[in-house]
Amino acid sequence: MKRFGILVIAMVMLAACQQKSSTSGNSEMDGFVSDLMAKMTLQEKIGQLNLVTPGGGIPTGSVVSTDLEAKIKAGNVGGIFGISGPERLRETQRMAVDESRLGIPMIFGFDVIHGYKTIFPIPLGLSCSWDIKRLEEIAHIAAVESTADGVFWTFSPMVDISRDPRWGRISESSGEDPYLGSAIAQALVKGYQGDDLGNNKTMMACVKHFALYGAAEAGRDYNSVDMSHLRMFNDYFPPYKAAIEAGVESVMSSFNDVDGVPSSANKWLLTDVLRDMWGFNGFVVSDYTSVNEMVAHGLGDLQEVSALALKAGLDMDMVGEGFLTTLEKSLKEGKIVEADINRACRRVLEAKYKLGLFDDPYRYFDDSRPASDILTKENRTAAREMAARTMVLLKNEKQVLPLKKSGTVALIGPLADSRNNMLGTWAPTGDPGFAVTVLEGFQNVLGDQAKILYAKGANICNDPEFAAKINVFGPKIEIDERSPESMLQEAVSVSKRADVVVAVVGEASEMTGESASRSDISLPWSQKKLLQELAKTGKPLVVVNMSGRPMTIAGEVELADAFLQMWHAGVETGNALADVLFGDYNPSGKLTATFPRNVGQVPIYYSIRNTGRPQGGDTFQKFRSNYLDVQNTPLFPFGYGLSYTSFKYKELAIDKSTISNMDELSISVSVTNTGDFDGEEVVQLYVRDMVASITPPLRLLKGFQKIFIPKGDTKEVVFKIRAADLAFYHPDMKFYAEPGEFTVFVGGDSNASLSQTFSLVN
Repeated sequence: MKRFGILVIAMVMLAACQQKSSTSGNSEMDGFVSDLMAKMTLQEKIGQLNLVTPGGGIPTGSVVSTDLEAKIKAGNVGGIFGISGPERLRETQRMAVDESRLGIPMIFGFDVIHGYKTIFPIPLGLSCSWDIKRLEEIAHIAAVESTADGVFWTFSPMVDISRDPRWGRISESSGEDPYLGSAIAQALVKGYQGDDLGNNKTMMACVKHFALYGAAEAGRDYNSVDMSHLRMFNDYFPPYKAAIEAGVESVMSSFNDVDGVPSSANKWLLTDVLRDMWGFNGFVVSDYTSVNEMVAHGLGDLQEVSALALKAGLDMDMVGEGFLTTLEKSLKEGKIVEADINRACRRVLEAKYKLGLFDDPYRYFDDSRPASDILTKENRTAAREMAARTMVLLKNEKQVLPLKKSGTVALIGPLADSRNNMLGTWAPTGDPGFAVTVLEGFQNVLGDQAKILYAKGANICNDPEFAAKINVFGPKIEIDERSPESMLQEAVSVSKRADVVVAVVGEASEMTGESASRSDISLPWSQKKLLQELAKTGKPLVVVNMSGRPMTIAGEVELADAFLQMWHAGVETGNALADVLFGDYNPSGKLTATFPRNVGQVPIYYSIRNTGRPQGGDTFQKFRSNYLDVQNTPLFPFGYGLSYTSFKYKELAIDKSTISNMDELSISVSVTNTGDFDGEEVVQLYVRDMVASITPPLRLLKGFQKIFIPKGDTKEVVFKIRAADLAFYHPDMKFYAEPGEFTVFVGGDSNASLSQTFSLVN
């Protein structure tokens, strides 16, 4: 029976909308923009909606803008992305300011996804730190470096929930969970934008991809998305909404369709939800040629889809120039009205006003800043520390790790000395030449304390055709001139002379990212064979997996004595890995995306809903929801990650057994470091709604704290839960909590077993 709901969120949503100032709320900006627009011709207004790139290495599409200089001088360019450097951008801005009729400055953007020149780990790796404060700090570092090079708009954060590791862009996400994803989205927006967007060391953020891009069917990039509105609002929308509430100034539409309508022309998404429900007042930019691509979706010719996009609420057209070339004709034919153009133009001009460009169009072009603000010693230290915090220890039998800084270490694998693969995908502003390889990191940390023997052992893969797909933007998979057999023999020979073997395997950086979906997410056979032969030597085997996605690695985990998931860790990869393996840092990362046992389990995530015939354990039962050939449980669950020390959870307590709408529940737990190392633990709180009007998830993350505990010490961790934290969207799209019984679970991963129950009453 459906129970009565408690309307706890309507007031919260209303307050959030009221807190966001409307465009008319800033009278000075409103007056300035109105006066400027009164002087603009129709074509100049349309020109502000045109975002272009000059090309020259932009790794996202095949279309680049032509006749750029003439368009700038004609006032037909609102912004440019893909170029950098104060001198170059100053001259480009000068064309707009001095040689166009009204001198309206341009916005300059770039794909600053996980650092500018100081490249941090890929976003999926960053999320595994669960360190919200540090995530905000690294976004600030990226903003300082970017603005030092004249770039002040980033196409980040990417907040798409992803539960399908076949999708290559899971590497750019924060994983599968909306609660954690929302916290990270807000931290990154705050880190980029700071408290004052007019400060020349902050930059405008752009949350993407709106919406649901991470749920592409079959895990295939750009593919259709089809899901219920309940799932959208409860599981996939929260991080976007969190970014809006954090004050993000721009939003990027996604490539996929939603309810059968491509996002870039989806009025329900771009106006009804984004603006009317959530109160967003910034501007919306398309993804790369996504307006043009609606022709292939089947919505009409370029003129038709451009008009649809503008009327839906899209304000700026990236690269395709459909707005520039068709809107004037559409206006004459009555397909749009001038108010549509004026609305979009105003939003773009307001962003430029907030950035301070009308006060000083050259505020970001200081020739002295690159030398003092980019790739500094302090920034590299931050990258090294953050990379260490993202690594997740998945196995450590007989405390093989940490390794001793003595004896002989065999360092094996195709990614052990592969500089071009250290930065990871979507690092177009990074320079692999500055990256520290694993071999170099070992040498830096060990010095002459231990002997290092290196052998490549195998190619990342042996297939030239596959390698060619990966090497579109440079050599990532280099197939050795030597035969696979000779490389393997060398690796085995080297390993037999060592005390311990460290094998660095995984994916080349461009095996994930955009247009890098995989139906087989296991290690290539060349690397599987390498690990099998290394295991036969009998030497302790430490496997380090460098990847941009969860992989099917059950066999490799079984072979290894210790297994570390490293991701692509950025410019300080080698140093950070050596810090972890040799005990200078105790790993504290926890998975933010579930690792499947095989690809047939995908999509797999922790917050599943029960069926009417749940499996009830890992033993096969006929006529239950289970597989014939594999357990339902994952290889590694969400939130999982080991440490060199051990933690014991006890004394879980709640301060009351019943709460009402306005109450706050206090949940406390004691965590003791029972091992031999100081360490950090991510304490996680999950909640299950025991009976609801719609099928509830088995549990949902509702809190986490990352704490440091010296060995032998105990710390008490306290969480607070309110009725609003228990709310969810209902079929009528109202958001409220229902009274009834709830169970809280606290522990070190999503299988946390310590529990208490409480009730919510009217």
